[in-house]
Amino acid sequence: MKSSAQHASSPASAFPRPRAADEAGPGPVARSTDLFDKARQFTRLREVQAMGLYPYFVPVHASGSTEVVINGKSGVMVGSNNYLGLSHDPRVVAAAQQAIADYGTACTGSRFLNGNTELHERIEHRLARLTGKEAALVFSTGFQTNLGVISALVGRDDAVFIDKLDHASVVDGCRLAAGETVRFRHGDLDELEAKLRHSRAGGKLIVVDGVFSMEGDIVDLPRIAELRAKYDARLAVDDAHAIGVLGATGAGTAEHFGLTGEVDLIIGTFSKSFASIGGFVAAEQVVIDYLKHHARSLIFSASMPPSACAAVLACIDILEQEPDRRLNVWKNAARMQEGLQSLGFDTGGSQTPIVPVVIGDDLLTFEFWRQLYDNGVFANAVVAPAVPPHESRIRTSYSATHTPEQLDFVLDVFARVGKGLGVI
Repeated sequence: MKSSAQHASSPASAFPRPRAADEAGPGPVARSTDLFDKARQFTRLREVQAMGLYPYFVPVHASGSTEVVINGKSGVMVGSNNYLGLSHDPRVVAAAQQAIADYGTACTGSRFLNGNTELHERIEHRLARLTGKEAALVFSTGFQTNLGVISALVGRDDAVFIDKLDHASVVDGCRLAAGETVRFRHGDLDELEAKLRHSRAGGKLIVVDGVFSMEGDIVDLPRIAELRAKYDARLAVDDAHAIGVLGATGAGTAEHFGLTGEVDLIIGTFSKSFASIGGFVAAEQVVIDYLKHHARSLIFSASMPPSACAAVLACIDILEQEPDRRLNVWKNAARMQEGLQSLGFDTGGSQTPIVPVVIGDDLLTFEFWRQLYDNGVFANAVVAPAVPPHESRIRTSYSATHTPEQLDFVLDVFARVGKGLGVI
């Protein structure tokens, strides 16, 4: 899940600072606190479970491209990020199986040492070509990519500027970096400019999502590119939800706007359009060489399994050979945006195959999710801190392989549940 939450200061700040042994006086006695108290006080989970409305960690027993089986019951999946519908494509499955036969199930080591295969390097070559960059570097997950890239590049005298709705991995990458983190309101580029103007940092890095995963809107990259040039900053775009979807060839947000040269770092994941697991960054060769030797989440993590690499390569082949898949994603997205809006639902500012249905209240959102689930539609219930307070929603996302009949069924269920709960 993506997080846009404001992080509260540590409760430890409410306690007096313990005195050093050589300071005068005995000092205050520290209050004893059990580390697990916070876990015992987390009662909301059990309360929602007791109501039968808990929407998370639901075990899927079997799945297809657009359907899942849960507790023996089949339903239409509109909660995954399988944008190109490739997770069950026979060519992708066969490629993964062949890689297991050739390499085994795991590399059992870091790429830095024994976990580098020609499959990893083939992905990097293909992604550099796809994104229009000199080189690329593959990480074990998309989350680790942001952790490694941001923490390695943003030094003590630098600053990183992030949208408040950027992905949690961007936020955590900034936490690990030695420099200053500066946030601006979602999409408020006047505020970003003001903060860039007043910054005294040495190096400046702007990091934005290309497509915001809980809102479905696309970043205003042309304006950000102007600010990058005006304030001598570098620009990273997290294209997790844009690779394979945006752009004439599916190369992402930079291609979509014709701004590949103005984006310094294109970051992506394999867990969505590329139906696998892992992540990557594409950039200048010198930057990639630096990250290979300074990104701790790369150096100290086991590498992507060869089967995951082979799946990615097969997906890139299909993306390049079958452009109609990307067009089908957009056709299905438009159908559902228009359909849900015509029923009276608030879909926010969605511009992509991510189409949220904003409910507002947490418990009503959970009840809405449960009734969808009971009626054969599997979507995602999203509440704070993944979205701002009072903006809880049902997050839906659509695939190239959803059929018109499935989409009509989903709209029918949304209409019945929405009317029954008084949402529309």
